[in-house]
Amino acid sequence: MTRSSGHAFLQANRLIHLYLGVFTAPALLFFAFTGALQTFSLHETTRGSSYKPPAWAVTLGQLHKKQTPVVPVRRPPPAGVAPEGRGRDREQGPGARNDASPRGDANAGRGASAAAVSEAPPATPGRKHHPLPLKIFFLIVSVSLFLSTLTGIYMSYKYMRNRTIVTALLILGTVIPVILSFV
Repeated sequence: MTRSSGHAFLQANRLIHLYLGVFTAPALLFFAFTGALQTFSLHETTRGSSYKPPAWAVTLGQLHKKQTPVVPVRRPPPAGVAPEGRGRDREQGPGARNDASPRGDANAGRGASAAAVSEAPPATPGRKHHPLPLKIFFLIVSVSLFLSTLTGIYMSYKYMRNRTIVTALLILGTVIPVILSFV
């Protein structure tokens, strides 16, 4: 490659990087913000807590996780029966069998007593996991991604001659996902 063709190649790559970065910046801001909310479960009610998340946090969390603004209505579990699902799987650990699930034993759901279903799994020996340090780390990552994206948008306006293209891509990067979320 000659010096001028190498320079042209580098300039083209910088322009592509700029345009793709500005177009995807709104999505990065969205995912950084909603990821920070989800890190501390601020988008959902946790078992045994009186916290009720605001509707906007629930909707944004649903968009982040399921790419739909429609939040399914959860039915409360019958009285005296332990709730099934993600929370119970987390308590038992990965690979543990959930006897209350359809893949469990043949008696699950067919006359199994409520006491047998609601029994807590035996405690596993070993070290207790403390998730707070990792949650704090991912909060720092989310804030860093958010701020880095904002500074990238600022730099794209400060150092770019054609601000109309940057503005158009920023608007398209905001409007297209909003439209697609309602399709």
